[in-house]
Amino acid sequence: MRAQLRAHINGLTADELPAYVYDLPALRAHVHAIRAALPDRVELLYAAKANSDPWLLQALAAYVDGFEVASGGELGHVRAHFPEIPVAFGGPGKTPAELDQALKEGVQRLHVESEHELRLLTSVLGERTADVLLRVNLPVALASVALAMGGRPSPFGMDPAQLDRCLAVIAADRRIRLRGLHVHLASGLQATDQLALIQQILAWAGDWAHTRRLDLTEVNVGGGMGVDYARPHHRFDWAAFGAGLRRTLLRDPRLTVRIEPGRSVTAYCGWYVTQVLDVKSSRGEAFAVLRGGTHHLRTPAAKQHDHPFEVIPDDSWRQPWERPEVRDQPVTLVGQLCTPKDVLARHVRVERLRVGDWIAFAMAGAYAWNISHHEFLMHPHPTFHHVDDPRIDDAEAVERAEMSVAGMRALQAP
Repeated sequence: MRAQLRAHINGLTADELPAYVYDLPALRAHVHAIRAALPDRVELLYAAKANSDPWLLQALAAYVDGFEVASGGELGHVRAHFPEIPVAFGGPGKTPAELDQALKEGVQRLHVESEHELRLLTSVLGERTADVLLRVNLPVALASVALAMGGRPSPFGMDPAQLDRCLAVIAADRRIRLRGLHVHLASGLQATDQLALIQQILAWAGDWAHTRRLDLTEVNVGGGMGVDYARPHHRFDWAAFGAGLRRTLLRDPRLTVRIEPGRSVTAYCGWYVTQVLDVKSSRGEAFAVLRGGTHHLRTPAAKQHDHPFEVIPDDSWRQPWERPEVRDQPVTLVGQLCTPKDVLARHVRVERLRVGDWIAFAMAGAYAWNISHHEFLMHPHPTFHHVDDPRIDDAEAVERAEMSVAGMRALQAP
């Protein structure tokens, strides 16, 4: 945790907890490092579903080529803050109202998930035109992945055999322009596996386009860059990923590849800070009950992991009774919900943890607050804080970004 961030957290009051604290300079440095590692012909879209906080989107806007949205709500949110930024609209089950909204809002690319969705688009077009990518579910063998969107029966995209019917619809309607393919198959991959999968995708796409005499110039390979919550310092190797893409793109100088990461961009800039309300023992196991819980930070319940955290000691105990605590033993961190599933970290050894101490959960910048069941039991919502430092100029941001790239390589060296 950066010193400025810790100082801001130390300045919070207990009444402001739980709190989400976002480190904007760290986010800008990280996305700058990502952009610097990628070849020019790789466009970087941020998947707004990961975290659509306007302050985060503002920090990212200068470094990305656009945003990817997956609903009319996300589209309206992004357009309200960024009227001109390029937007791609993906996701299954688009309604006629959403397709019409996409056309009105000037979406640059529509990711079409099925023949029916394509025909639905023709029904709302009127005199307008649309640039589309056809989403295809390739039958490729996937290794063990966190989430599989393709390579097997899936509601996402369409089988390759179904693409020709879409081509016939497009050929008969000059209002629709086919720009390429969208092939997002898996999430949770590290750089080597991600590159290997992309190479399979591009090889298949090239052969498919050649046999149909299509001029293929765009392929969106999705996101899914791995985030390892068990090893917070082990980040996706963007430098190796970019170098591999550079070599791959040498084979086709006309092709633009688009990626749309979300979690791997913003996860590291967010912290969920809360307080220990109780420490107790049950049948020989220690439990710390925290203010808040998975209704604020659902990530560990959704991903089934122990969320990384730091203990921030608080020595302001003023009660006349002995302060409950655990020392040098495993403890399970739980929230305030009336369910045994409200667990943020299980059996994690701590040197010392007391009632009143604060806990700062790291890697809470993506799929955290926005996927949580906020209203369950109607506990108060967390407060939100965006820590910035206007003293960090562009030159220093670039230097930090370069250090971040170098740090990624050093951390992941054998």
